[in-house]
Amino acid sequence: MPDVDSQPTSQSFSYSHQIIKRAERSLLCSPFHLSLFTNMACQSVPMNHIALDGGITNGYTKRSLSELAVDDALVWLIDVGLLRREVDGQGITDGFRLTPLGRQVVEKLQNQPHLNASWSDRIKDTFIRWFRLPF
Repeated sequence: MPDVDSQPTSQSFSYSHQIIKRAERSLLCSPFHLSLFTNMACQSVPMNHIALDGGITNGYTKRSLSELAVDDALVWLIDVGLLRREVDGQGITDGFRLTPLGRQVVEKLQNQPHLNASWSDRIKDTFIRWFRLPF
């Protein structure tokens, strides 16, 4: 029987340039600060820490957002592939975490301070989000 190397290997996923650009654009156009996503890289962040005044207090949102608005924005980021819902032994929870794609995008954006989405990025993101086009 061959020996099995029990040491974990650091293996990252490879994504196309288009997927990375769409993910970056969606993250930058979202109503959230990068601090939310850096926190999601380490731990699950529950909805009540993001919605209403909790989002401003925790430095996660740019303005106070209703739970419905937060859920809609987070579901879009799930559709894009940046986030996933946290699951425990009983099922889906109200927490969110980064996916491997999300980790790559957040790490890249952390090294580029003060990035903002352009108007053309905002228009394109809104158009794609509204019609949920698969590109």
